Amino acid sequence: MRIRSTRFVPLFCAGLIAFHAWAQAPDSPPDKDSSSVSTPEPLPQATPGTPAPAETPAPAPAAPPAKSIFTVGKVDFSGSADVYYSWNNNHPNVGFNQLYSFNDKTDQFSLNMAKLSASMDPAPVGFRVDIGLGRMFAVTYPQSPDPGFFRYVEQAYISVKPKSMKGFEADFGEFVTAAGAEVIETKDNWNYSRSLLFTWANPFVHFGLRTTMPVGGGVTVGVQVVNGWNNIIDPNGKNMQTVGITENLVRKKFSWANNYYVGQSPTPLNNGKRHLLDTVLFLTPTDKVSAYINVDYGLQGRTLGGSDRWFGVAAAFRYQLNKYFAISPRVELFRDTNGFTTGTPQRLHEFTLTGEYKIHDGILARAEFRHDGSSVPFFQHGNDWAVSRAQSTVTIGLIAYFAPKH
Repeated sequence: MRIRSTRFVPLFCAGLIAFHAWAQAPDSPPDKDSSSVSTPEPLPQATPGTPAPAETPAPAPAAPPAKSIFTVGKVDFSGSADVYYSWNNNHPNVGFNQLYSFNDKTDQFSLNMAKLSASMDPAPVGFRVDIGLGRMFAVTYPQSPDPGFFRYVEQAYISVKPKSMKGFEADFGEFVTAAGAEVIETKDNWNYSRSLLFTWANPFVHFGLRTTMPVGGGVTVGVQVVNGWNNIIDPNGKNMQTVGITENLVRKKFSWANNYYVGQSPTPLNNGKRHLLDTVLFLTPTDKVSAYINVDYGLQGRTLGGSDRWFGVAAAFRYQLNKYFAISPRVELFRDTNGFTTGTPQRLHEFTLTGEYKIHDGILARAEFRHDGSSVPFFQHGNDWAVSRAQSTVTIGLIAYFAPKH
């Protein structure tokens, strides 16, 4: 059933209000840490116990931590490298897994991404720069008119966090989107390949201004003013004409993030406004079990009236068998009603099963089976285009990374 955007947005907002009222209702004693969360990620740590009575001797102060080789002064350095081999049962002669984002090359070894990051926490001024090589950077800016240097930059922004503004932070520059359950870095996702929603429903990065502010009760809100989707400079001159509204509720056993982007993101055939509603519910019932549900609804206005729409839902589960092994299944449904995102009007489904083995601190190996299906002949088979309704792949990936140790 087609959903009219004028009805969907108020219903969505009403749902947010109702859920937050339920989530924060004092049916049970409130979490001790729910009022002290300043950022949506990571999940809040346990609140320290109450101070010892005055007559109890205070413990000796802990020795300052040794300086990490990955920290120079106040600047932290981190990095990662990600390589893989993919096999596709259709053996497309162009050598690409269709519907994939970064690990899209198949029947060959390939570099997904290698990057180096430098960052300094804002106190009150800081920065972050992520720069690197690999397929990820080529996919993010496939036909970008932006300066050549930015083709190798994932993020580059300056942060300001005044002490007197109770956690308010403003970032200006290029940064990753707030939308979606997954992120660009493979090591920070549960599966090796990115979901259909990550690839086709959401942007990757933005350029502009981003703000966040904790408002109590485990809630953080923010506003963004950016240059549309995946652009450093909007090629149609629509700079700073997209607005993003972000919100995140974090509790002990779950977090719920909601994002709404609206603004001018014109294409050669569509010059209307683009809307995206994104919601992600993360569940962490135990130390070993995690899950998420991600729902996206998008709409692109047409120049001569009407609109193109897309809708998707993804669910994933992660079970940590022990400190070395984890398994993560994922299922998705995605409807590209008018073919705006994938180029073909179709209904897609996807199933992925990923196994992870921690070889050593900072080294992960993943083995993954994935099956994609379409309601129409969409996939290439050998030399023939759009003849198959399905595609199955097997991927082996190796991820290495290092981070500051505080």
